[in-house]
Amino acid sequence: MNLKLKTPETELLCRAVLSLETEDECFAFFEDILTVQEIQSIAQRLSVAQMLDQGQTYDDIARVTGASSATISRVKRALAFGADGYRRVLDKLNSTTQ
Repeated sequence: MNLKLKTPETELLCRAVLSLETEDECFAFFEDILTVQEIQSIAQRLSVAQMLDQGQTYDDIARVTGASSATISRVKRALAFGADGYRRVLDKLNSTTQ
């Protein structure tokens, strides 16, 4: 974890997200705290990560998600060398759909 990111404000944000219990609660919170563009960008990055994890090509990912090659590369780098946040989420999502 990047210790520069760990502040009282970001800890509060994490606790707030962890307190949400339903998808509707998540939508309401995200709609209040983020812009529509921010929500869409975050959702796009998660979709890119999921598609990279499934072995899809940059061209397919760009076509389906509309993500730029820079975004796809950034997500791929985070999957390979990041803090394993994407990996944890993808593994949890995969375990709930099986």
